[in-house]
Amino acid sequence: MAKRLTRREFIRDSLLAAGGLYLTRFTSLRATAAGNQKPWKWSREAMFYTLTPRGARCEICPNECTIRPGESGDCRNRENTNGKLYSIAYGNPCSVHVDPIEKKPLYHFLPGSQSFSIATAGCNFACMNCQNWEISQTSPRKTRNIELFPEQVVEQCLSSGSQSIAYTYSEPTSFYEYMFDTAVIAHRRGVRNVLVSNGYINDRPLRTLAPYLDAANIDLKSFSNDIYLKLSAGTLQPVLNTLKTLNEIGVWLEITNLVIPSWTDDMDMIRRMCGWLVENGFSENPLHFSRFFPLYKLTQLPQTPVSTLIRARDIALKAGLKHVYIGNVPSMDASNTTCPNCGKVVLERRGFSIYSINLKNGKCAYCGSMVKGVWE
Repeated sequence: MAKRLTRREFIRDSLLAAGGLYLTRFTSLRATAAGNQKPWKWSREAMFYTLTPRGARCEICPNECTIRPGESGDCRNRENTNGKLYSIAYGNPCSVHVDPIEKKPLYHFLPGSQSFSIATAGCNFACMNCQNWEISQTSPRKTRNIELFPEQVVEQCLSSGSQSIAYTYSEPTSFYEYMFDTAVIAHRRGVRNVLVSNGYINDRPLRTLAPYLDAANIDLKSFSNDIYLKLSAGTLQPVLNTLKTLNEIGVWLEITNLVIPSWTDDMDMIRRMCGWLVENGFSENPLHFSRFFPLYKLTQLPQTPVSTLIRARDIALKAGLKHVYIGNVPSMDASNTTCPNCGKVVLERRGFSIYSINLKNGKCAYCGSMVKGVWE
């Protein structure tokens, strides 16, 4: 005969059963998140990673995140699913635009041309001054995306009349596989590839990508490791290594330095940075000093005084850099390209527009001196 339960025993057993059912369901959900999911449609297995007892160690950038099943890395778009590392930023850009190449900024690369520009969400830095923080500091799962796989990117680039594809806006290193596959197809179709990056990438992935790159603009955020850590959660040396590697391989390279009041406007630091660039073979590569406007986590700061930018430019020219520009100040003539020999304007700009070109086969039309760049 079955034992008859008291009211108290019935309530107790019912609560325990409900708790057990909840615990079982929670455990099941957690197990699914930890390793039994299928990669979503916009995924591709990562190209550079190593499996360790603690998870998959990503080897794309110096962060080298060790990612456990069900988790993602610092850039928010690399996930460990079923023990494999996947990029979840493949064929799903959140930004697609046709831009003037000067906007990258690239002043010595196909001037006046258009660049088909794409980005997915995610970044391996956490810059407090980021102008695109809405997409850089989040995951592709949380942005409004467009489905555009590598072959489609190249087709749309050609249809738009653009001469290049720019991987830009967020951080291309974080959507490396998508960028790499697109760049390979573009290279085969005669379309140029442009990398706009913080330069925080490991040597092997960089050298694997470099044969398909035609130009790059690297954001050299400061010349202080301490500022890199506090401003961006990164380090300086990997970026310097990237600059030297791209120069060694022969990718056309331009450098941007955002001058932020109280952070990167120290003239002694700028002097050391320019000295390093000259000593390491970058005297003819353009350096862009860019004006800061209060954004994201630095809204309490003022915009950069124009006088500060002029001082920085003067220091760079005195250090031996041949082409030094000031960005985000459209009214200044510091966006014009001058011949390093005779000093005459060989390329006149107003904003992102080209008004006159006095170059013939890469040489100054006035004195015949070579002006370094990729002009056609």
